[in-house]
Amino acid sequence: MAGRQHRETEIARKVRARGLASGYTLAQIAGQVYDACGQRFGTTRIKAHRLSHGVALADVIEQVRALFERDGKSVPGIGETLLSAYESGMKRPGPEYLHYLCSVYRVEPLALGYDGPCICGHGHEVIDDACEDNRPRISPAPWARPASPASPDNCTPSLDGGEEDENVLRRTLLRLLAGGTVSAAGLNELNEEVLGAVENLRRRMDETMVTATVSPAMLDQWEQATSGFGRQYMNTPPVRLLCDVMLEFAAVRKALNHRQPVEMQERLCRMSAQLAGLSGMLMIDLGDQRLARSFFRTGRMAADETGDRALRAWVTAREALVPLYYGDPREALTLAKKSRDLAGTTPCAARTMAPVVEARALAKIAGLGGSRHDVVEEAKRALHRARTAFSQMNDSDREDPAFGYTERQLYFYQGDVLVRLGQTVEADVILEKALSQYSGEDLLDQTLIRFDRALCRLIEGDVEAALDLGRAAIELVDKDHRTDLLLKPGYDLEKAVRAKHGDSPELRRFREMLAESRVGIPKDLIKDVG
Repeated sequence: MAGRQHRETEIARKVRARGLASGYTLAQIAGQVYDACGQRFGTTRIKAHRLSHGVALADVIEQVRALFERDGKSVPGIGETLLSAYESGMKRPGPEYLHYLCSVYRVEPLALGYDGPCICGHGHEVIDDACEDNRPRISPAPWARPASPASPDNCTPSLDGGEEDENVLRRTLLRLLAGGTVSAAGLNELNEEVLGAVENLRRRMDETMVTATVSPAMLDQWEQATSGFGRQYMNTPPVRLLCDVMLEFAAVRKALNHRQPVEMQERLCRMSAQLAGLSGMLMIDLGDQRLARSFFRTGRMAADETGDRALRAWVTAREALVPLYYGDPREALTLAKKSRDLAGTTPCAARTMAPVVEARALAKIAGLGGSRHDVVEEAKRALHRARTAFSQMNDSDREDPAFGYTERQLYFYQGDVLVRLGQTVEADVILEKALSQYSGEDLLDQTLIRFDRALCRLIEGDVEAALDLGRAAIELVDKDHRTDLLLKPGYDLEKAVRAKHGDSPELRRFREMLAESRVGIPKDLIKDVG
C-alpha cells in the first residue's frame, strides 16, 4: 500500500508542476490529478484537490481549524483519520465540515465529489482575471492568503440547537399578536432578524437530512456480522453467541439514536429486527421466555419500521416458538397463521417456517385431546404447504438455518410432527433422512432429532432403547450447548417413561444426568440485557 501511495503522490506532483508551469488554477490542476490517478489508484476528487495544492493532511486540518477560529467557533475534533476517511470515500463530511473544506480549496461541493449546494448558500470559487495571453491565471493557494473577516451574514447556523432562532420567531409572533400590525421599522427588523432566523432553521434541516453518523462501509460490516451470527446459531454455545449479538445490537442502537438518511435508517432497522429476533431465539434456547417475548416485541417494532412484510413474518414465526415450547400451542398456532398471512405469496423463509410451526402446534393440540382426525389432516396439509413454499425459496435462504430455512430443518420438523401424531414408522424414516443431511454442524437440531427418535422407541414400547438414545443425544454435545431448550425433550422423555412404566434405577440415572447437564445464563448478563 505504501508503494502504491508513493506512486500516486509522485504522479500528482508531476501533474501539479506541469499545471503550475502552464498557468492553470489549482482547481484545474485538481481535475488533471483526478484524471491521471482516479482509475489507476482510486483517487477521489477531494483527495485530488489536496494533491493539487501539494500539502499534507495535517495542513488541511490546520486550515479548517483556523477557519473555525476565525468564525468564533470552538476548534473541531477533525483529525487526520477522519480526513483520510473522507478522501478514501469511507465517510462523507457533514454539511459544516464540507463547507469549510470547500472554503479551504476555494471550490463548490461538486468539485470535491459531493452533490448538492453548500449549506452557506454562497459561492466558494475565486474568479481571477485572465492574463493578457488569455491563459488562466494561477489562483493563489489558500495557505498563502490572509483569512477574510467573518461576514455579518454568518453562513452556518448557530450551535445552540436552533433555540435562539426559534425564540426570534416566538418574539415576533407575540409582537404581531399584541399589536396586530408591523411598522416600517418592524419590517426592516423582520428582514434582518426574522428572515435570518428562518434561513438558519432551513439550513439546520438541510444538515439534519444529510447527516449520517455511520458510513456505508460500517453498515456493510454490521450486516456481514449479523449474517455470520445466523450461521453460528446452531453451533456456538448460546451464552457466548448472545454476548456477541448483544454487543452488535448495542452498536446498532447507538447509531439509531441519531437521525440517519432514509436508506441507512432502513438498513439499521432491518439489522435491529434480525438481531432482536436472533436474541429472542437464544433466550428460547436458554429457557427465559419472558426475555424471549421482549426481544421479539422489539424485533416486531424494528421490522415495522422497514415496511418489509417478509421480515415481519420472519419475526412473528420465530416468536411463535415461545408458546410452542413453553406455553399454549393454540397461541403458537395463532401466531403461525399471522406469520403466514404477513408472508402472503412472497417466496421467503417465513412462508416455509410458518406452516411448519402450524403443523407442530396442531400435533401438540392433538396430543392434548383435540379432534384427532381433523387435527391430523390439518397438520399434514400444513406440511404440504411448507414443502411447496420451500421449493420456491432462493438458494441463499435455503442455506441459512437462522434467517432462512434449510432442507434438513424441513425434514426434521416433518418427522417431529409425525412423532407427535404417533406415526412412528414414517417418522423414523424421515428423521433418519434428516439426520443423514447433517455433518458436524447444527448440533442443536441433531440433538433434538435424536430425542425424537428416542420418543419413537418409547411409543413402540422399547424403554431401554429410548433411554439409551436419550443419553446418547446428551453426550454428543458439549455442556456449554446443553440449554433448557435442548434438554426439554429429555425431561419430557423422562416424564413419559415414568408415567407409563414407573420409576427405575436406569430412569433415575437418566434424570440425574439431565440435572447435571443444565447450563444457565450468567446473572450479570441477565441484568445487562434486562
